[in-house]
Amino acid sequence: MTQDLRAILAFLMGAVALHGVLALSGLWYDWAWPAIAISFVLLILICERIGRHVPVRARKTYERTLALGFPVLLLCVWELAGALELISPIWFPPPSAIGKALWDVSVTYDRFSGTSLLGRPWLIPQEYASGGLPAVGTLLSESHLLATLGRVFAGFLLGAIPGILLGVVMGLNQTVRLMLDTTLAAIYVLPKIAIFPVVMLMFTDPFGEGPKIVVVALSVFILMTINTMTGVRNIDPVFLMAGRNYGASPLQMLRHIVLPGAMPVIFAGLRIALGTAMIVIISVEFLRAKQGVGYMTFYYWEVLVPEKMYAGLVVVMILGVTLTGLLHWMQKRLMPWKR
Repeated sequence: MTQDLRAILAFLMGAVALHGVLALSGLWYDWAWPAIAISFVLLILICERIGRHVPVRARKTYERTLALGFPVLLLCVWELAGALELISPIWFPPPSAIGKALWDVSVTYDRFSGTSLLGRPWLIPQEYASGGLPAVGTLLSESHLLATLGRVFAGFLLGAIPGILLGVVMGLNQTVRLMLDTTLAAIYVLPKIAIFPVVMLMFTDPFGEGPKIVVVALSVFILMTINTMTGVRNIDPVFLMAGRNYGASPLQMLRHIVLPGAMPVIFAGLRIALGTAMIVIISVEFLRAKQGVGYMTFYYWEVLVPEKMYAGLVVVMILGVTLTGLLHWMQKRLMPWKR
């Protein structure tokens, strides 16, 4: 304990001395970023020393503090760097300006595009009173957030369910696996945004919602098929033999052995597929959409309002964290033996 305490004090004094010497010599602005990088390394070493002595009952609190504290520290450094003009506050606006822009796009209705980020839910009561559910639907249809979520959910479900079913079949049946494995591997390496023009040719309305949803579904389908097949093939053969020896029917084998055995890999694939779905739909909205979080982000880049462009990126990150958290919650409910 004494040795670690001395190391912590030495690291703290080293960081203070580094910045103090640079400030007194007038070189801090020239060497600010290397000094900040060294300070982060010293911070990691300090946290590592502290972590060795955290009691078991406080371990989760310590880990959550690290997980949440480090991003907060990064935001503080970003804010300070903008105030000291270590970075351009015009092209890299500070987090405070991005937060104000996020609030602005959330509460402001853009009359030029006829859209808003949330769809002005605070107007739902009066719209419902005046026009009923159709009026509420019209109000919510202006939402960038709901447009993106609708495309992601529709494409995710249309791709994940068939992908899981085909992956199970390929994992259990060697003939089907040999027939399709090479084709799936070839399609998998294609950039998903590159097949969007091909998908547009499949629809009578190439600029409608259909192509956007289908390109997301195709991306998710390939990933889920490959991951599910891998999960099924990695099931311990002893479990399959036990099921057969006890006379389990094919449906019972699927329900009680195959799906539970492959579930960890399936959920790992779902998390990857969800991230891919978000990347694909934002890219598609950059290219061919008049509504959606991706369109909003690209629109504010075109009109040179960088703080609102960053606000769009923040919304994308919040969506990613939220949807991944929902998947994790589902995993804990469907896999109680893994808690």
